[in-house]
Amino acid sequence: MLSLSEIFCSLQGESTFAGLPCVFVRLAGCNLSCAYCDTGYAARKSDGVEITLAEIVDRVAVYRVPLVEVTGGEPLLQGQTPELVRSLLDLGYTVLVETNGSLDISSLDLRAHLIVDVKTPGSGMVDSFHQPNLACLQPHHQIKFVLVDAADFFWSLDFIKQHLIFLAGKEIIFSPVVASFQPAELAGLILQHRVRVRLQLQLHTLLWPASERGR
Repeated sequence: MLSLSEIFCSLQGESTFAGLPCVFVRLAGCNLSCAYCDTGYAARKSDGVEITLAEIVDRVAVYRVPLVEVTGGEPLLQGQTPELVRSLLDLGYTVLVETNGSLDISSLDLRAHLIVDVKTPGSGMVDSFHQPNLACLQPHHQIKFVLVDAADFFWSLDFIKQHLIFLAGKEIIFSPVVASFQPAELAGLILQHRVRVRLQLQLHTLLWPASERGR
């Protein structure tokens, strides 16, 4: 059984898949408490609904969309998540897994497209990253830094230099918390320091600023 917060179809708002129709499987429960969290309703596993893996797969199929994201909360807190991901892949879906980077990713099928967060000081969870995950990263995986301010930008540059320099060509995403860090300021810093990263705004928050559930 899995604890499910919601399943819905929307446009993918982040990663290199942004803009594509996507079915989101949001599992309940998270082990972190980030300062900018926008899915607090999925923070506790007890807030979810118990559902079988087969029921999730059946509900995904109803939308007839080939792209699926398994997210949370933190999806890797649930023991059946690797099996869910593998089942969806075996059915021919392109599967994204959004993870906060604090838990071991090695149990996930190598065919999945992982978006692995590295928490910055501004998140309040800076010491949460599971360092052995660096050795598990695949060429098609993506690494994301959510930046609260310019200090987070420079911290992230140091992290990249220390830990990611060997990952030539790796897709690295810098996403600003726009309430405290203007995108134009981040763009200027990226250009000034010639950083090979992708600046990305959350497409769904631009399209639907009210940010109701199911978007």
